[in-house]
Amino acid sequence: MANILSKSNTLKLALFATGLSGIVAEYVLSTLASYFLGNSVFQWTMTLSFMLFAMGLGSRFSKYIETNLLEKFIIVEFILSLLVSFSSIIAYSISAFISFTPKYTIFPLPLDGVVIYTTSICIGFLIGLEIPLATRLNDQFEALKVNISSVMEKDYFGSLFGGLFFAFVGLPLLGLTYTPFVLGFVNLLVAILLLRRLDDLLEHKWNKILKISSVLVFASIGIGMFFSNNIINYGEQKLYKDKVVFQKQTPYQRLVVTQWKDDYWLYINGHLQLSTFDEWLYHEPMAIPAMSISPIPQDILILGGGDGCLVREALKFPSVKSITLVDLDPEMTKLAKENPIFKKLNGGSLEDSKVKIINQDAFHYLEQEKQFFDVVMMDFPDPKSIELGRLQSLESFRMCNKLLRPHGVIVTQAGSPYYASEAFYCIEKTMGAAGFNTIPLHNQILTLGEWGWILGSKSMSPDEMKSKIRHTDLSNIETKWINKEALYSITSFGKPIYEFDSTKVGINTVHNPVLPTYYSHGNWDLF
Repeated sequence: MANILSKSNTLKLALFATGLSGIVAEYVLSTLASYFLGNSVFQWTMTLSFMLFAMGLGSRFSKYIETNLLEKFIIVEFILSLLVSFSSIIAYSISAFISFTPKYTIFPLPLDGVVIYTTSICIGFLIGLEIPLATRLNDQFEALKVNISSVMEKDYFGSLFGGLFFAFVGLPLLGLTYTPFVLGFVNLLVAILLLRRLDDLLEHKWNKILKISSVLVFASIGIGMFFSNNIINYGEQKLYKDKVVFQKQTPYQRLVVTQWKDDYWLYINGHLQLSTFDEWLYHEPMAIPAMSISPIPQDILILGGGDGCLVREALKFPSVKSITLVDLDPEMTKLAKENPIFKKLNGGSLEDSKVKIINQDAFHYLEQEKQFFDVVMMDFPDPKSIELGRLQSLESFRMCNKLLRPHGVIVTQAGSPYYASEAFYCIEKTMGAAGFNTIPLHNQILTLGEWGWILGSKSMSPDEMKSKIRHTDLSNIETKWINKEALYSITSFGKPIYEFDSTKVGINTVHNPVLPTYYSHGNWDLF
């Protein structure tokens, strides 16, 4: 046991803990940057790149530290423990208070982005500072070739364990609030062990200062962890103008439900998804035309739409025999199935015997599925990232085409035809390239603005689809808003508000994901 906890091994254990906690903090910051700033691939790339760059700066700076190496190494460990522990609260609190205030912008980033990147750089700098210091300290215990390899491997091994911890324990079980604190404690406890194990190498005055500091750091992290949930809840309440009545961090997203008077709003990663105030203005125009033009809609596939509202609309058609709902997040479908707010909203549709729920990535589901369907409805979040854009790619639409029967119908939410015109047209053009005849649909939704969908058919021409929609018999279909006049209005467009060269709009593919770029360059300042 004495050999296991030798001074050299204790020093390497500290580096293992540093790699573990440091990489998890970077993952937390990357995830938060994706939530707050969008474009997850870009945010993860930049956050981790800044960290690695800062590690280089830290390593370079370490050469200027010539005295009291052990004392300064332990101080760096304490600072790193604090920074890791509070990284999530710092990022989330800043975002909650100022992300919607334009004056708090440091070109070209909002202040929350600046804070996230700065925190990432500081953590990387401290890790980069520690590794050379540990190598120099371990020089007295091991030969050079063993020293360098063993010091570096412990940091890298710690990074691997950190990644596994974040993926399988931290994010799904502890969430973004408590994961940093747990890792901060791990790093701190190893630093305290190092302090005790190597105390004979410390100067007397430093020994006392560091022991007092360890108690203060431990107390700070403990207090922060105890109040962290309240801080996050308070910050989240400041972020949303209405009362927060439900919130949950899932492995895939953050779900928040707010209440104003008798109505509720669902937000995913801070973005509004639906409101009980007017959700039928969205779901009826999306589902009823698609179901109506299908000759006999028996087997329905719904991709996304975990709130259950599209399932509710599809169940209004007596010919329906089966509905397969594929939604990535089991917590979302659980919320829709069990929460009284959503059960009332979707009419308990997810408990219907005709409905089968599959919690899986929709793209992967399409790759594996062999069942045929009459109607496919795609209700995904806006394509803010490459992952979401992939769901409305040429490959995705082609797989839907294969699963649809000869007279099959497809409809997808396509964002706003006015706020994101190029993205809207890109989706229509991509669906057309997959072998569908298409028409655009739109409606004014009070809480979302002007919104739209793309409807496609394997057999009917655009004119046939429009005619059939406009002559739909609604007498046996219970609706809250849609009627004969509405069937005309949702299929009618005036002249374009935003002029652009549609011939230059590309087709969205997995290998050329242009859709997220079109979406991000939309006229959202008009919203």
